Amino acid sequence: MDFGFSAEDSEFRVEARAWLDEHAPHASDRRSWERTLGADGWIGIGWSEEGYGNRTATLTQQVAWAEEYARSSAPPRSGHIGENLLAPTLLAHGTAEQKSRFLPPVAAGAELWCQGYSEPGAGSDLAGIRTRAELAPDGRTYRVTGQKIWTSLAHEADWCFVLTRTDPDSTRHHGLTFLLVPMDQPGRIEVRPIRQLTGTSEFNEVFFDGAHARAEHVVGGEGNGWRVAMSLLGFERGVSTLAQQIGFAQELGQVVRAAVRTGAADDPVVRERLVRLWAELRTMRWNALRTLGGSGGPGAPSVAKLLWAGWHQRLGEVAVQVRGAAASAGPSDWTPSAPYELDETQHLFLFSRADTIYGGSDQIQRTIIAERVLGLPRERKGVV
Repeated sequence: MDFGFSAEDSEFRVEARAWLDEHAPHASDRRSWERTLGADGWIGIGWSEEGYGNRTATLTQQVAWAEEYARSSAPPRSGHIGENLLAPTLLAHGTAEQKSRFLPPVAAGAELWCQGYSEPGAGSDLAGIRTRAELAPDGRTYRVTGQKIWTSLAHEADWCFVLTRTDPDSTRHHGLTFLLVPMDQPGRIEVRPIRQLTGTSEFNEVFFDGAHARAEHVVGGEGNGWRVAMSLLGFERGVSTLAQQIGFAQELGQVVRAAVRTGAADDPVVRERLVRLWAELRTMRWNALRTLGGSGGPGAPSVAKLLWAGWHQRLGEVAVQVRGAAASAGPSDWTPSAPYELDETQHLFLFSRADTIYGGSDQIQRTIIAERVLGLPRERKGVV
């Protein structure tokens, strides 16, 4: 498929770039920035419907916006879970009342969301979740009890979409329900930040102790949670992959400049690794464009995840290599009594260690490709 940009797309890109150049430098905090984006309709441009306070854009225009955003000095998004995961799910499975209640606040940047999927005993194996939801005798509310983990931005979120088990006698992917749960429930919901190797805490543990959720906030019907959850995961990769690659290109550029500055680029082995990283990044871009054009097939998201996760880890390794011993040292004025911020190279290396695990581990992605694309026999459960 020819995934070229039209004259209208170029005009859209110019408009997006001008808006970002005007507003991004004045962004203060991430929450107010979401409201700034929403005020001018820049949240939800990829939704299949308009009328919720959002503008809409073609696929190529969505790519242009994502790329310009990645190139700008705009803050990281804190509303992307509501915009890119919850909203498409509601558009596909939600009722008219759910759409009218939840989509306008997402488009306005007024309500932030987090995702309640993974649990301590059910990460990549999502069908093993144990968080339960019991319908009250009056049939109007559910009581949610259990624990979620690795919940991005839960400490900032107003709402959480939670995959729960509503049939206590069910197993695996049966008897699950997709619930929308308000986070402002002191005494019923506790959020505990997880401090990572990088020193940051964007991931959290979330404990539900009889948290309330309204019955009309079940998405897709009780017992259909697995179907809704799998549909949502299909929205997790897409246009955002291309924006991610802009960020990767910026990181690669920083590593190349460091290699030249330190003299590491004089080593032919280092030069070969840098050239290979550049070529692989170009390949990933064309693969992403091909996928967006409808030529990817059922395993395309898994292929993309395998490609970028391993690539980003290798970039982190090369970044440390070209810095040499300096990559292992803290600031010159550091004292044992005070913590210090990691520099860009250190953060890249440490954070990228998790790339092949989160969002579906490499092993899970290879299994999906083997079974759903290549048609190989399914793995026999319980066999060593």
